[in-house]
Amino acid sequence: MEINRENILSVLGQVLEPELKKDIVSQNLVENIGFSEEHIATTILITNPALHARKRMQELVEFQLKNAFGKDIQLTTIVKALPADQANAKRKILPEVKHIIAIASGKGGVGKSTVTANLAGGLAKAGYKVGVVDADIYGPSMPTMFDVVGERPTMLDVEGKPLMNPVMSYGIKIMSIGFFTEQDNAVVWRGPMAAKALTQMFTDTYWGELDYLLVDLPPGTGDIHLSLVQTVPLDGAVIVSTPQEVALADARKGVNMFKLENINVPVIGLVENMAWFTPEELPDNRYYIFGRDGAKNLAEGMGETFLGHIPLVQSVRESGDVGRPAVFQENTITSKAFEDLTAKFVEEVKSLKYKKLAKQD
Repeated sequence: MEINRENILSVLGQVLEPELKKDIVSQNLVENIGFSEEHIATTILITNPALHARKRMQELVEFQLKNAFGKDIQLTTIVKALPADQANAKRKILPEVKHIIAIASGKGGVGKSTVTANLAGGLAKAGYKVGVVDADIYGPSMPTMFDVVGERPTMLDVEGKPLMNPVMSYGIKIMSIGFFTEQDNAVVWRGPMAAKALTQMFTDTYWGELDYLLVDLPPGTGDIHLSLVQTVPLDGAVIVSTPQEVALADARKGVNMFKLENINVPVIGLVENMAWFTPEELPDNRYYIFGRDGAKNLAEGMGETFLGHIPLVQSVRESGDVGRPAVFQENTITSKAFEDLTAKFVEEVKSLKYKKLAKQD
């Protein structure tokens, strides 16, 4: 086959973009083509910024070109991630969601779900359209934290396809496995069943237009986390920890998990929960019962962003138990802490696309 632009495009038209399930030519993902008698150079765009996805696309492109023009042809193939705004517009899963962010922790009991609920509340309070996926399959807590225990998603017909309509609370769209199980019954599922249930909360739910979709992950680093990154194009992750050393060791593992080559999700930053204890009757006093600045120092040591301290105050627990996140209180220590966290979070998410471009360069 003669090497010319028309023939190269014809060959590249046989390469499918994995997430879009459409060829890269029709989707305008071939950014540049150069050629001579012995050499073909291409620049391809892809929706998934992960290193393994870009490597796989490079292999697919080069296989097709060598198959068409001969194994001796010299190839220069550059695969780049689409800018975040364009990738969000093109992606097949949740195309109307601008930012999908995982909230994770290396261990349980550090207040990850409390941070998720209050971050969602802070975003909604600031005027953003927000959704929450309670992906903690074995310990769903969002129904309690948003006072929607016993609620059930309704069904919608969207372009001929039946989809679940999330439960609404405080203007936030919520999906949780807790809506489909009895509150006092244990969920005993093997990994594949849990992964399938998680996937359905994304693919079989009508989320509509959202600025942020927060995903409350189960603690640890396991099958659920791998299934999530293989199913959903995460834009970033937030790690929650307490200041104590045993929690920090697991938080470090959580950061490193998202940096693995087959995951490669940007870490937006770390949150230090239960940073100090402040009694209600002594609001100016701080008691560092779990240590001081542990997560802050960990973030600095790993070159990650520190998003903020959340104090241990009784009203945070009380607010979670009654289903009204503490961020909705007016002019309290905790509402101010969560508002500051929300502002820093928004700032860091907005800078994500620039960080991605810098890494690619």
